[in-house]
Amino acid sequence: THYSPFFPNFPLQITTMEVKNLFDPAVKQEIIERISSLTPQSARQWGKMDVSQMMAHLQVPIGVALGTHTVKGNPIMKLILPFFKKMLWDERPWKQGLPTDKTFITTGKAHNFEEEKAKLLDMVNRFSEANMINDKHPIFGRFTKEQWSKASWKHIDHHLKQFGA
Repeated sequence: THYSPFFPNFPLQITTMEVKNLFDPAVKQEIIERISSLTPQSARQWGKMDVSQMMAHLQVPIGVALGTHTVKGNPIMKLILPFFKKMLWDERPWKQGLPTDKTFITTGKAHNFEEEKAKLLDMVNRFSEANMINDKHPIFGRFTKEQWSKASWKHIDHHLKQFGA
């Protein structure tokens, strides 16, 4: 239970979660197993993406960190969102249906399930401190390697939960 800074005797109900570090081999293995459990029939529990589009979507920010993807990012979001970047790796779960910058949207075209799954698994396997090329997120600004790792885990976890994995 957390308490309001304005009303110290008033408890707030804030849901929290453990945010894991994707550089940890056991954590990475858990994510790999969850991705491996997905099938073309995995149904979304919220949102617009199908499972193949979701796996393509997850590749974009991981690719930015690894230096294999470049995205511009919306100029307006670049001004506003850096003030909220801590939410990417803090212990509060993301809400369902948060707005997504257009450069990260993968709906609107079909994606091959097996290809997207193989590419995502490869990227997760390659995600390591040694392979981190980019310390700057195209929208949120500079990240430490630990922030990249935790934000990446939280993003992957969020979308795997979206598909029941």
